[in-house]
Amino acid sequence: MTEDLLQLPLQFLKGVGPRKAADLKKAGLNTVEDLLFRFPRRYEDRSRLQTIISLRPGMTAAISGEVLNAGLAHTRRPGFRLFQALVQDASGQIQVVWPNQAFLKDVIRAHQRIVLFGKVELWGSRGLQVTDPEFEIIKDGAELDGSREAGRELDTLHTGRIVPVYERTGSVTPNMQRRFVWQALEQLPPDGFDPVPGDILATEQWPARRDALWQAHFPEATTSIDALNAFATPAQRRLIFEDFFVFQTGLALRRHENAQVKKGLVCAVDDRIRESARKVLPFKLTQGQRDALAEIVADLQKPWPMQRLLQGDVGAGKTIVALLAAVVAMDNGFQVAMMAPTEILAEQHYRTVVKVLDGRPYRTALLTGRVTAATRRDLLPAIERGEVNLVVGTQALVQEHVTFKSLALAVIDEQHRFGVVQRGTLAAKGLNPDVLVMTATPIPRTLALTECGDMEVSVIRGLPPGRKPIRTLVKADSRRDEVYALIRDEIKRGRQVYVIYPLVEESEKIDLKAATAMAEELTRVFPEFTVALLHGRMKGDEKAQVMRAFAGGALQLLVSTTVVEVGVDVANATLMVVEHAERFGLSQLHQLRGRIGRGEHASTCVLLYQAPWTDTARERLKAMADTSDGFVIAERDLQLRGPGDFFGTRQSGLPTLRAGDLTRDVDLLERAYQEARVRVDAGTLSPEQKAYVRGVWQRQFGLITVG
Repeated sequence: MTEDLLQLPLQFLKGVGPRKAADLKKAGLNTVEDLLFRFPRRYEDRSRLQTIISLRPGMTAAISGEVLNAGLAHTRRPGFRLFQALVQDASGQIQVVWPNQAFLKDVIRAHQRIVLFGKVELWGSRGLQVTDPEFEIIKDGAELDGSREAGRELDTLHTGRIVPVYERTGSVTPNMQRRFVWQALEQLPPDGFDPVPGDILATEQWPARRDALWQAHFPEATTSIDALNAFATPAQRRLIFEDFFVFQTGLALRRHENAQVKKGLVCAVDDRIRESARKVLPFKLTQGQRDALAEIVADLQKPWPMQRLLQGDVGAGKTIVALLAAVVAMDNGFQVAMMAPTEILAEQHYRTVVKVLDGRPYRTALLTGRVTAATRRDLLPAIERGEVNLVVGTQALVQEHVTFKSLALAVIDEQHRFGVVQRGTLAAKGLNPDVLVMTATPIPRTLALTECGDMEVSVIRGLPPGRKPIRTLVKADSRRDEVYALIRDEIKRGRQVYVIYPLVEESEKIDLKAATAMAEELTRVFPEFTVALLHGRMKGDEKAQVMRAFAGGALQLLVSTTVVEVGVDVANATLMVVEHAERFGLSQLHQLRGRIGRGEHASTCVLLYQAPWTDTARERLKAMADTSDGFVIAERDLQLRGPGDFFGTRQSGLPTLRAGDLTRDVDLLERAYQEARVRVDAGTLSPEQKAYVRGVWQRQFGLITVG
């Protein structure tokens, strides 16, 4: 019965109707349960009534009194209507005004008892007034203690109590949401299904679900307002834990059921294959690389498909680890696919593959949108016959006409740039192949537990031997002459330089014009050097030509937009100047900085900012100057931007949690992760709990399914 009510569409709540239901749906609120799990933004204590005589300008106060008179006032402004009322308590009288709310003439009348909550202002010669307050008309005999008696009858909803304040949603005001939530809560039966196991509730001394929902939305008068606004009351923490626990249980079920799936091709590892991998290795692996490779190779030998995330900071050496795993698969007679998000990165991976596998009996191929039709006609049948051992490509790999004979390993680079569908489509090219996902964007642990909670995670920490830390300088645009001197010195030493310009959709034309103008200016400032421009709107051949020239040393100074953010590897580039650094996100700045410092020479990154800059921008650039550790920077970026914007507009697959906050509620997320895994692996979840989790996943996360 409870579940039937909770899954009831909001349109069937009294007073919602089609228009308000549509507005609520835009905010992700479709069912009664969605509404009840949407926490207030904050709580206001409106239970402490003040006397009118005690009011002072600037106060936000709750008062109670009798309406002496009320009506529309005449104003000189055309079309502007002002509703006003004179309210009196035992201590005095005060004028109350509501701008442009003429409908109140049918709501507020003389001789009514009213409770008000709003801002007190000094209004010229008229003295004090309360402007646009929230109000409640009080029925005869009602008390203002905010209590709920048997049957939970409501005396006041918007005033006279600790009041939940919700974010406005289209035509749905906070007051309306309060009424809808109250109405929904009143219909909840006393004993309903609870997805949180009883032993956890007992250990934590948390309330049952129904009581927790009441206390989270309409707390008792004795509840600490500070604890409520910190979302730290037992009721709030219990509901936050439920949010995490249900999500983590879904991930644990996916992980557990994935282990029951048999893959079509299982790799074996013997001395011959180990020796083959050693011959391929161009240098000695770091300890972090060895550990990650051992975990991946162990997965390749298991009967169920690998789902593993390989994390490593910029330049940590993830590609060679993935390539050695590919060697294991190819030496077993199987095929490997490596998918990258851009043609530039795919081509770079391909060059690395060709270089490392030179002289080895593997056939490799590149498949991107730039491959000619003639080449494609020969290549696709060869892939289908199994004659090509390793295919590197962009999302061209997932097109219908690309067929593999024996795909055993799919490697997906910069996974957050691909949507769920693209990743799944590549995996579907084989018989449940092993999937290795790589990212050079370090993911904070809390995000890894949510975005990648059904995957095993390997982390490569530290950099390969010989790499030197990058010096980072933050300079105002007014010190540009110093930066130009630095550029000239670096190029005279035989090195190369990047100058990076922002490019965002909202101002793309303006940004592109500025980048073009900068390339022209630098050509004038440095006539003795070769300068070129690179941006995303250039044709593929043009971009490739510029990058080849820069990589080959023919260009000394490259002005570029953020197309160089991922994967471009030029060891001789030792200086990067980022223009308008205040406009970049922290993780993006770190990715850009990773394009230098890739060789044996010391490197410098200069972050040029233009005043005025925001406090957040100042924090970002300070963090960049303080550390080069991508994992530290990722945690800081999460704190500054919040989880919803961590990957910007990219398809990250990040879940929309209803109550939990990934920066505020880390301890509850960790606990939910552990509890979910233990209970799923032990098989102690009831059929009702599993059914509930699957239902939530289907409703909330769309393409992502459980089981």
